[in-house]
Amino acid sequence: MNNPASTRRLLPNGITRDVLERDALRDALAEAHPDVPMLSDTRLRASVADTLAKRPATAKNGKAYVWVFGYGSLIWNPCVSVAEWCDAHLYGFHRDFRIRLTHGRGTPEAPALMLGLVPGGSCRGMALRIGAADLEHELLMIWRREMLTGVYRPRWVMLHGVDQRLPAITFVVNKRHQNFCDRMPDAVVIDMLATGRGLIGSAAEYLNNTVDYLDQWGIHDRRLRSLRARVNAEVDRRRAAD
Repeated sequence: MNNPASTRRLLPNGITRDVLERDALRDALAEAHPDVPMLSDTRLRASVADTLAKRPATAKNGKAYVWVFGYGSLIWNPCVSVAEWCDAHLYGFHRDFRIRLTHGRGTPEAPALMLGLVPGGSCRGMALRIGAADLEHELLMIWRREMLTGVYRPRWVMLHGVDQRLPAITFVVNKRHQNFCDRMPDAVVIDMLATGRGLIGSAAEYLNNTVDYLDQWGIHDRRLRSLRARVNAEVDRRRAAD
């Protein structure tokens, strides 16, 4: 049975730095969706350490910082201090709505879709240079938002910037996770993005913010732009019908 808490905003301001510092996203998910498995904070810390230990030789000179590839919400709500932003291209993966969620920005009654990196093609996004006195703690903030349910896998990739190549960490879809889904027809995607809403906001907000910030950086994703127009039209249609 669905917990009634899943239908209200337990995190009215969404995911913030304070929420991540307190590990409050975990608490909110546990209250609203006690059936959703989550990785312990001990496992998240171990994953951060293991990822840094696997830093490629090309990244050894930057031990005080790392680059992280943002292709969705990390661009518009990183919740960490970003020392530098860089337009970057990742080859071998593309972003797509391949994560079906009944929590976060959805509920069991109105599931949502989220972006993830899946093999094939390429993806243009932003590289974020994360530097801090306590780098592992700063990365833990990212892990607490991206890796809490294990729907992603962290991995090192090579990004192509305007005049440089950047070894970076990114998060690709875990195809073995229960929330991974095959690509759906656009009509289904539009319906789920227009109706999905949960404790950190709506799927439509997520899509609009992603496209807005990509546009601000001069990254014009035609598919996402098309989906945004159709999703917003569907949201308007449903409001007018109420």
